[in-house]
Amino acid sequence: MRFLGTLLLLSTASVCLAGEYAVLSTGSRLRVDRHEADGGKVRLYSGTGYIELEAGQVSSFEVFTDPAPPASTAPAVEAAAPQPQPTPTPAELADAAADRYGLPRVLVRSVMSAESANRPNAVSPKGAIGLMQLMPSTAKQLGADPHDPAQNVDAGTRYLRDLLLRYDYRLFRALAAYNAGAGAVQKYNGIPPYRETINYVNRIYKAYQKNAQP
Repeated sequence: MRFLGTLLLLSTASVCLAGEYAVLSTGSRLRVDRHEADGGKVRLYSGTGYIELEAGQVSSFEVFTDPAPPASTAPAVEAAAPQPQPTPTPAELADAAADRYGLPRVLVRSVMSAESANRPNAVSPKGAIGLMQLMPSTAKQLGADPHDPAQNVDAGTRYLRDLLLRYDYRLFRALAAYNAGAGAVQKYNGIPPYRETINYVNRIYKAYQKNAQP
């Protein structure tokens, strides 16, 4: 029984992933891998060895399931802080929007330059905001925040694309509508006789022609 007592101590300190308890007649519980009955004997296997007891010394067997291993107490590895992304330049915003809506990059850049001189914080006397000078009502219709440069340029380019589609890609009419409104273009069936609008269309067209040349 001294060997059995030693095995009991070792078995309770060991870690097993599967097995059973042999409940002895003395009330002790012996953790083993498996058992085999052989006549009046019972073999209790643990690891690569076994012990053999009289069958009367074992009252029953209980299958056990080990609890989940405790959570690691090792300090968590702190994730690297994301690196801040560089703020896109006005030209990059214009090019990205032009590509998104299938317009020439130089055209969108020319409109932005004429509208706000490429300044995100530009505000006109009439209340137009940002790089492509969106009126608050127009920005709302387009679902954009005019104070956000990326949203502003995206919405302005989308609006320009829609005007080009509306006027069958007649550039002068689309530019005039961008500046003076579609109502004014419809009223005069073309560029309205407003000095500001005429100068606006001419300035953008000249810049577009100049920069579009190879």
